Amino acid sequence: MIREIVLDTETTGLSPRDGHRIVEIGAVELINHLPSGKTYHVYLNPERDIPKEAEAVHELSAAFLKDKSRFSDAADQFLEFISDSLLIIHNASFDITFINAELAQAKKPPLDYGRVLDTLAIAKQKFPMASNSLDALCRRFGVDLSKRSRHGALLDSELLAEVYLELIGGKQTALGLAGPAQQGKRTNPGTASQVQLQPRENPLPDRLSQQDLKSHAEFVKTLGAKPLWRKWIALEEPGTE
Repeated sequence: MIREIVLDTETTGLSPRDGHRIVEIGAVELINHLPSGKTYHVYLNPERDIPKEAEAVHELSAAFLKDKSRFSDAADQFLEFISDSLLIIHNASFDITFINAELAQAKKPPLDYGRVLDTLAIAKQKFPMASNSLDALCRRFGVDLSKRSRHGALLDSELLAEVYLELIGGKQTALGLAGPAQQGKRTNPGTASQVQLQPRENPLPDRLSQQDLKSHAEFVKTLGAKPLWRKWIALEEPGTE
């Protein structure tokens, strides 16, 4: 059995070095890459003001969070939920930096970056020239974004769980789960370079139109005799067989 935790946070700002804190944590348990139905969710009192720019993103006000738990009060329950499982996070350095700053204040040991898988790194490997935000990946894979009127840690974790499944090969991966000899053994891919990306059984349709390809080819012609595009992408000139 493979247990993974998809995790997301919301914060008061961009860096704990500037005194910013976590205001929300959401996490989804995956068993053999599929949601088990177990989740973790908590709002946190950051014990400071919330800049209007941050509140505009997650819509969590200081007044709403005033009577919520402090991170130090919620730390043990959070650590119990994630246990020693692999953590699946989009742009992981942001969230882990904040979580470790909070753990330090709570006098708890930090999380090891070696147990974290960054879906942003995987997406950049698969789609190096595209936008790889969570919204962009959801649209690329046809994940329903209708409920995402604002950023929310639990909702974003649920969306990321669907995106992660697509990034590692789609729902067919559930058909190749660990055999009896591997049951109970935890597999930790550790880094994006170690993840085995499986081909999709039913490939996604090409989203580039002939006009897109023609426009791109015309653009490449303006880059000189030996543009890097010629090295990395085999362009088919419009109008040729």
